[in-house]
Amino acid sequence: MKTIVLLFILSLSFGSYAQNDKQDKDAKKMEYNKLNEFERYVILEKGTERPYTGKYTDYKENGTYVCKQCGTALYKSTDKFDSQCGWPSFDDEIDGAVNRTTDADGRRTEITCANCGGHLGHVFFGEGFTDKNTRHCVNSVSLDFIPANEDTKKEKQ
Repeated sequence: MKTIVLLFILSLSFGSYAQNDKQDKDAKKMEYNKLNEFERYVILEKGTERPYTGKYTDYKENGTYVCKQCGTALYKSTDKFDSQCGWPSFDDEIDGAVNRTTDADGRRTEITCANCGGHLGHVFFGEGFTDKNTRHCVNSVSLDFIPANEDTKKEKQ
């Protein structure tokens, strides 16, 4: 009898935990930035913007590139370089901010925001563009930019 009561209590606890965890995830999703149709296509459906059309392809300001969907810091402007590929290129990401997953075809490595899972683009290795020999090829539409002077203001608050 004690075993049955204990199992009943454990099942109630687990059910409550699972429900709270789902509510936390749902609440977090509701906090995401509102995306327009094209942003949803790229970020949620893993689409790609046309080369040389993105806002940040030739952008040269100092600051931090953040995820368009959730605002997580992804790349520092000091890691951005001109690869002439038609999309913003970075040779490094902020530690823990980007996940890498092999595409279904097994030929490329997709990069996504580690916080919200939003599609960023692809990462390539061995091309020789920089000493790090890495190129994160990112859709501009997947990014927002925070200028360095605003980064500094936020850190002081």
